[in-house]
Amino acid sequence: MIGRLSGTLISKQPPEVMLDVHGVGYEVQMPMTCIYELPDIGEPVSIITHFVVREDAQLLYGFNTFAERSLFRQLIKAQGVGPKLALTIMSGMTAQQFVQAVTHDDVSTLVKLPGVGKKTAERLVVEMRDRLQQWSSATPATDAASIDFGDMQSTLVSNSPRDDALSALLALGYKPAQAEKAVAQALKADDGASSEQLIRTALKNM
Repeated sequence: MIGRLSGTLISKQPPEVMLDVHGVGYEVQMPMTCIYELPDIGEPVSIITHFVVREDAQLLYGFNTFAERSLFRQLIKAQGVGPKLALTIMSGMTAQQFVQAVTHDDVSTLVKLPGVGKKTAERLVVEMRDRLQQWSSATPATDAASIDFGDMQSTLVSNSPRDDALSALLALGYKPAQAEKAVAQALKADDGASSEQLIRTALKNM
């Protein structure tokens, strides 16, 4: 089991990042809420990971805190929720926002996420309510290595902020027309925005 990676951040192509760990490049899929908080390309970083082995692939999912990874692990235990949908849920809202939605039976907020229909949202509220009690009492909220990276502006390796933002939304499960519209609206608000800013704004407007 790979539980943590510490190395140099060498690329970001949301929702995937790559870390160089002693000359080996590890591809890690992360929620957008976690990618926002990563340091610049070329900076040291430590990521908490969850390792998934399938018949056709071996996948690493990464998080900035143990609490985020623990929430991911609770989510994938829910009926009908696999790693991809869990990643999408955690990209559309922070862990605290998800907890609040479940606590207040806020199905309308959950159904705005791609892949989460009304039945899935209702099931999540019911199944996750008890699990979140276990999550809050058993999860340390410290980050991967207690490293203070400061308030750094992350940079994406890309040809176009618009294309990167669009690719990220499609990878998270949004339909092409929906993603195009959200990115276009984000560009109208700020045509000089970085890829991460566009993604953040697009997700807020979904």
